[in-house]
Amino acid sequence: MATSLLSQLKTMTTVVADTGDLEAIRRFQPQDATTNPSLILQASQQEARRERLAQIARDSADINEAVDRVAVEIGREISELVPGYVSTEVSARLSFDREATISRAYSLIERYQREGVGAERILIKVASTWEGIQAARELERNGIRTNLTLLFGFAQAQACADAGATLISPFVGRILDWHKARQPEADFSGSKDPGVQSVKRIYDYYKAAGYSTIVMGASFRNIGEIQALAGCDRLTISPKLLDELDQQTGDLSQQLTANLDSITADAPLDEASFRWEMNEDEMANDKLAEGIRKFMADQYQLEKLLGELSRR
Repeated sequence: MATSLLSQLKTMTTVVADTGDLEAIRRFQPQDATTNPSLILQASQQEARRERLAQIARDSADINEAVDRVAVEIGREISELVPGYVSTEVSARLSFDREATISRAYSLIERYQREGVGAERILIKVASTWEGIQAARELERNGIRTNLTLLFGFAQAQACADAGATLISPFVGRILDWHKARQPEADFSGSKDPGVQSVKRIYDYYKAAGYSTIVMGASFRNIGEIQALAGCDRLTISPKLLDELDQQTGDLSQQLTANLDSITADAPLDEASFRWEMNEDEMANDKLAEGIRKFMADQYQLEKLLGELSRR
């Protein structure tokens, strides 16, 4: 019997489900699962959750508490289905506030612990702004693991590794989107995909420089991008693309391997250097700002939903 691409991928890369859909997680049996405001909103719109959400909304002191309680409840349910990490995101509203990000991260961990889920199972997702990265530095020092998300540029990747982040989530598909919008006729297939090239560059640099930070490619537009990154530490994949990988057969070859030729890591970036590098990287600068706005747009929708349910 032919082996699916998904089964082959699992032999060389840790597969992570990018969803809050419990049925999809049961079906594909990933090692970890990631959530974000958009995925929490999708999960919250399921009719079966409405009564419980209404109860949470009514019992919460304010909308911020209600949003966090919903995220942790869904995360706790996911933790019962995966053996590894569950990623839960700090509000994108706090992307430029180091101290508030740290405080919210501690609050999320405490909520998980009250639900019986230990801190070692949780990755706190934080946007890869300068403030978010410095918050992650402090959290990691105090035993809270972090997932630095909305990562589009090499400067972000370097700063995250220097901060000791447990994991980074470089976005592949959104980088492709940016380039396709500017060069609609260009061939970006396979290894020509600029998002794939970005993750490969980061992966090679981390391995050669000896960083322990996990590289987890994210935000895929097609399974070709996933195939081109086979061998990456982790890949977080939507249920739609997991299904495509599960349905297709053929030979999947490993594309990324650890570089045994060590290099000296670049000098750590200070704040001014980081901001300059981001300013020079038009794509990364554009997509980071857009990503924060999009996550907040979905959080606003979730807040509106919870507000309506609280009055039921």
